[in-house]
Amino acid sequence: MKPMISKTIILCLSTASLGVLFSACGKKAVQPPARPPAEVSVLTVSPENVNRTTELPGRINPMREAQVRARATGILLKRLFEEGSNVKEGQGLFEIDPAPLQASLNSAKAAVAKTEAALIVSQSNVERYEGLVKINAISRQIYDQAVAALAQNKAELLAGKAAVETAELNLGYAKVTAPISGRIGKALVTEGALVSATEATELAVIRQMDPVYFDFTQSSTEVLRLKRAMENGSLQKVAPGAARVTLSLEDGTEYPHAGKLLFSDIAVDATTGMITLRAEVPNPENLLMPGMFARAQIVEGVTTNAIAIPQRTIIRGAAGTSTVLVVTDDNKVELRSIEIDRTVGTKVVLAKGLKPGERIIVEGSQKAPPGSVVKPVPFTEAGATNSVAVVP
Repeated sequence: MKPMISKTIILCLSTASLGVLFSACGKKAVQPPARPPAEVSVLTVSPENVNRTTELPGRINPMREAQVRARATGILLKRLFEEGSNVKEGQGLFEIDPAPLQASLNSAKAAVAKTEAALIVSQSNVERYEGLVKINAISRQIYDQAVAALAQNKAELLAGKAAVETAELNLGYAKVTAPISGRIGKALVTEGALVSATEATELAVIRQMDPVYFDFTQSSTEVLRLKRAMENGSLQKVAPGAARVTLSLEDGTEYPHAGKLLFSDIAVDATTGMITLRAEVPNPENLLMPGMFARAQIVEGVTTNAIAIPQRTIIRGAAGTSTVLVVTDDNKVELRSIEIDRTVGTKVVLAKGLKPGERIIVEGSQKAPPGSVVKPVPFTEAGATNSVAVVP
């Protein structure tokens, strides 16, 4: 009986195992949850009116620059200005020791007084001798000598008066004044230094800083094109013969005051074929400094219905190609080739590649390869500003 019981147990266990196996095979395998589409920020392309501009690099120069030099010789006693400050025309800047110059003036005045006394005597002699020579009481020679002495004394008096004027001028030059109004730099000499009128010792430099000049060079062909554009009215003008100019500074910021481009007094350099042009720019805050690099923009016209997109959305290829990621109507990512017309601020104006109403990816492109499905959300940037000049 024991062997039969063991076989019965084994058969029952085998039957139970097969039942469990068939039951497990009848159930479906558990699938992992599907990944949601990646979220990307998109910008809807819309047409704009964009200014067509010409960019001109150049440097800032003062409108007037004066070198303050010594016109009297002597020891420098005082500096009468604060370095780096604004000075007015005629304001005192330096004082040279006036004592030797005053002494020279006194000496010249004494010489004039001596000559005037001699002149009185000479005049009296001539008047006395004139009657005597008529009655032959004196020789003609004596009379002629008296007339010559009178003329000599008159000449000496004129020379003496000129010497007095020169001495007075030199004494006035002891106080050095500003020839123009503007900003003065550091003093080039210190108190106690000997300055010379003969060597015209340079004491300081004054630069007129409001307004300033923006100087740049352009080819004669480009200048002719700009002049024709101004004649036909496509250039924005601020005055007859002066086109409107705006500046971008070295840090990329736009200068708040517009200037005017001047076309007068220009000549072509025969060796290079270039022309130096000049724009006049207001500088009330003295923000523009001589030698500063800047870029000028001249508005030549307006492009209507232009497609402008942020530069950050563009993918640059190795061969110089440019592409953007476009989100289609079914939220799929498409790699689109574009052609760039020009760059304006932080945006680029396209020649072709996009149409109004299409959506391009601004942020999240690393999570959205071409062909993938994404979840688009409108792009917003706190404090973002539109760098493209849009005409209302």
